[in-house]
Amino acid sequence: MRTDLLLRPRLGGVMSGADAGRVAWDADVAVEELYAAHFRRLVRLSVLLVRDVETAEEVVQDSFVAMHGRWRSLRDPDLALAYLRQSVVNRSRSVLRRRVVAARHVPEAVPDRAGADHDAVAAEQRDRVLDALRALPDRQREVVALRYYLDLSEAQIAETLGISNGAVKSHASRAAAALRTSLGPLLEDPS
Repeated sequence: MRTDLLLRPRLGGVMSGADAGRVAWDADVAVEELYAAHFRRLVRLSVLLVRDVETAEEVVQDSFVAMHGRWRSLRDPDLALAYLRQSVVNRSRSVLRRRVVAARHVPEAVPDRAGADHDAVAAEQRDRVLDALRALPDRQREVVALRYYLDLSEAQIAETLGISNGAVKSHASRAAAALRTSLGPLLEDPS
């Protein structure tokens, strides 16, 4: 940075309007030179802290804006780069703190819910299935109930009903065919 461009206010007095204008102009030039010389390195510093290039660039830009706004109160313009580094680190820490707080307060995802008529449709379908089961002959209904309600094997069903395994298969096959016929549209409906 060229320190000859940094015109400091006169010591021991009030600045005139012309002096104030020169200090503002010098701040513009000084910040511009600092930006050109150190922006990328400061962004890399911030990326190491916040792990996000876009956020790091914002942090560094905000640090430059803040330094420009406080240029008059900067005691030693030669320490401007140190001020910027400190500002970048502090602002990066602030970003990390905000992330931690935001992560603590993330609302839980609301699970998908069925439509308002879901219960009514389910009850209607259940009634249709029960009616179709009631229409089956006793032995077929017993085989279906033992197989799909109690999840018994063919051998267990045969033992429970006192019939052969072949008879269980025959009754299950006939019951399935009868249910497909009476519940066909219901079985095809994916809802």
